[in-house]
Amino acid sequence: MSWFPTFTSWQAGLIAGALVIPALLVLYFLKLRRKEVAVGSTLLWRKAIQDLQVNAPFQKLRRNLLLLLQLILLLLLLLAYMRPVSNYTPPPGKTTVILIDCSASMAALDQEGKTRLEEAKRQAKELVDSMPSGGTAMVIAFHDKADPVQPFTADPLLLKQAIDRIKQTDRPSDIKLAYQLADAQVNFNPEQLRANVEPPDIRVYTDGRLLNPDDAAVKGNVTYQKIGSGQSGNIAVVALSAKRNFERPTQVQVFARLANYGTEPLAVPVQLSIDGEKIDISTARADEVFLYPERWTEKQRQDWEAKPGSRRADDSVDFKLDLTRAAVIRLEHLKTKDDVLAADNSANVVVPPPKELSLLLVTDGNYFLQRAVQSLAIKSPDVTQPADYEAKKPTNYDVIIFDNYKPKFLPEIGNYIWFGVVPDGTKTRLATDEGPTAPPGSGNAIVLDDVGVLDWKRDHPILENLGLGRLYTAKALKLNVPLDREVLLDGLKGPLIVLDRAPKATHLIVAFDVMQSNWPLKPSFPMFLHQAMQYLAVGQTMDVRQSLRPGEVVRIPRSKLQQADINLKSVTLTGPDGKKELPVTDAGEFVLPVMEKVGLYSTEPAIPGYEKLAVNILDPVESNVLPSDKIPAAVPTDTTDQGNAAGKRRLEWWWWLALVALGVLMIEWWVYTRRVHM
Repeated sequence: MSWFPTFTSWQAGLIAGALVIPALLVLYFLKLRRKEVAVGSTLLWRKAIQDLQVNAPFQKLRRNLLLLLQLILLLLLLLAYMRPVSNYTPPPGKTTVILIDCSASMAALDQEGKTRLEEAKRQAKELVDSMPSGGTAMVIAFHDKADPVQPFTADPLLLKQAIDRIKQTDRPSDIKLAYQLADAQVNFNPEQLRANVEPPDIRVYTDGRLLNPDDAAVKGNVTYQKIGSGQSGNIAVVALSAKRNFERPTQVQVFARLANYGTEPLAVPVQLSIDGEKIDISTARADEVFLYPERWTEKQRQDWEAKPGSRRADDSVDFKLDLTRAAVIRLEHLKTKDDVLAADNSANVVVPPPKELSLLLVTDGNYFLQRAVQSLAIKSPDVTQPADYEAKKPTNYDVIIFDNYKPKFLPEIGNYIWFGVVPDGTKTRLATDEGPTAPPGSGNAIVLDDVGVLDWKRDHPILENLGLGRLYTAKALKLNVPLDREVLLDGLKGPLIVLDRAPKATHLIVAFDVMQSNWPLKPSFPMFLHQAMQYLAVGQTMDVRQSLRPGEVVRIPRSKLQQADINLKSVTLTGPDGKKELPVTDAGEFVLPVMEKVGLYSTEPAIPGYEKLAVNILDPVESNVLPSDKIPAAVPTDTTDQGNAAGKRRLEWWWWLALVALGVLMIEWWVYTRRVHM
């Protein structure tokens, strides 16, 4: 509590002081000019020396008690005219509920090097010290949940120890449950339910950044102890998402939005990293955003934009990355100076690994193709002959390679690579001597001889970094490719590799038999198969793993645990708050402990689908560090005046000053009448 007053009308008081104080001094500068008078009696002499009227200016200012008293009187009246006021915290009543917010925004460092939570604890302990004799209090810590840290007690030591036990979290804040818990605890006391009993004091220590504050209500005298500074600055990542491009599954699109909760517009540099390795984004995209303060009104924004040469706001960034593997993408801003909240400076998103493919090669025998398939990083690729394929009709493979064979049976859903043959049912068709309008299967296929390479899509994930300029094939099928299908490799006489994507299947068509080309002898051939597998693998999982909010509960199905290890006895969860060894029970769901802190968590052994978990704030409410002026209660049933609602009571000093001035005036009158001199 600070008793130093604030002057609400100090400008008017200074102006009045500048007028009246010199005027008073001028009166004492006036000099009495005496006339020589002949008197015949000492009685008349006394009459003659009386200083009844000054009649000459500029005498030397002498030490005068009346002047001093009159100056003091004027100063007191001027101070009263400036209307000084002080705010003070009223003492608690007989029953008090202390609510302390420990959500993410309470970690803001704007309390002279301390966090808001530390300041809230300090004020709460001061309140405990001011409790009346016989008074009781309880302590509740709250974020989006409420925790009764200390039941009602009259012991100040227990209350202070409970306050010290409250820990900082990165969770959102919602006071509704805390109010309900306070109501329940107060109503549990039968003394409190009697008539003519004062309602309890509800002291709420928070910055007021709460979810749905208008929906919360409590029975009691609510005092809002506002924590935080209105001049604090904070730049936050408030949105981050990522998704794969449907047309190019290896391409990940990352979108992020930032917000400025400070007082001035700022240019904010951003940094992107993949698995901890920083990515140079300046060549592909502006590497900074320009943010208006979120507290600005629309009029302030318009005034800024009306200034010549002013920069317009740009609060979002997006990036496109080629990822054929699992990765953790991290976006952070680098404007950390004067940023009071660190937890929202960055955010992570987990891109899951490509699915482990099951592969089947259908061939009558192709040495080079079989060797290339065996060289792939696939656990157990299968090879079968066309007759076995038709007999078994397999449907459990992610990718099937057909080598110069067009099957009678083809699963409706899947990924297929065709060498030297064109499948039925695709938009890409085999060119025949009947012309492009002939029905499928009619006419004879047109075969191209001695075909070299004209060009290829060097930026496509399947052909990226491949040298195909010297590829040659003795024979190739001529293809009719519609415009909505993608030609990856163009020959001198026609398309040689075509990607034909249908809603339920993807067909990669190679228009020639590799055995009739020089491709198997070149390094680009196994690389082509490898990149084609990566492309088709990531196409199985288009969605990336979205982030979790602090405090969110993660339940892992038992089937996922068995995929990691059928005899799994424990799981180690590693995160920003250290390692935790979690025993695995024999039945029921496996639930990870609540992750209170933002950051990256990992499981060991890696549980499929839960190898890495990203926890981010991404909450404009928590990142907004401007303390709210509104009391966090919609209908406080027994609230006192507005001063109480603001957490402080207002004390007017002017009438005290006026009372002292009246006393000085009486002294001055006494001095004048008694002619007391210094």
